[in-house]
Amino acid sequence: MRCRLPLPLAIALVAGSVSLHAQEPVVGASDPEALFHSGDPKLNTNRQAAYHIVKDLLEAGHWELADEYLTERYIQHNPNAASGRAGVVKYFTEVRKVKPIPIPEKMKTKVVSVVAEGDLVVVAYVRELKDAKDSSKSYTTTWFDMWRFVDGKADEHWDPATRMGR
Repeated sequence: MRCRLPLPLAIALVAGSVSLHAQEPVVGASDPEALFHSGDPKLNTNRQAAYHIVKDLLEAGHWELADEYLTERYIQHNPNAASGRAGVVKYFTEVRKVKPIPIPEKMKTKVVSVVAEGDLVVVAYVRELKDAKDSSKSYTTTWFDMWRFVDGKADEHWDPATRMGR
């Protein structure tokens, strides 16, 4: 038995099903600081370093503190910043021209999750973007940073960044 739908009806059904599958918004944890703690001393040290990378460096722009949280050789897999602590500091201070602000008492970044295993810590964040089809609207998705730690400092970094326009 064959079922044939008129083309306009088939198109309407497909178009209508797109709106039926609209995304649920991504939301951050109500207490993101709690996600950066662990009962395991090594994991706790790494989670705390990741916390300060996000809060002190990325949020507040205090890249003069980078040597407290990043190794000198800091391997960078983001295609926009060079490897080495000096390379990432240069990227944020000279390329992105980040200016330091007072370090907040509590993190402002909307964190979805923190996963720590072995020497890796992955932090997932809420990311809000403009809708490409309607710039008056926005949607949420997830961004992540993953670091490999050596002796309590981030030694390697991954994220989903793509090359910036030049």
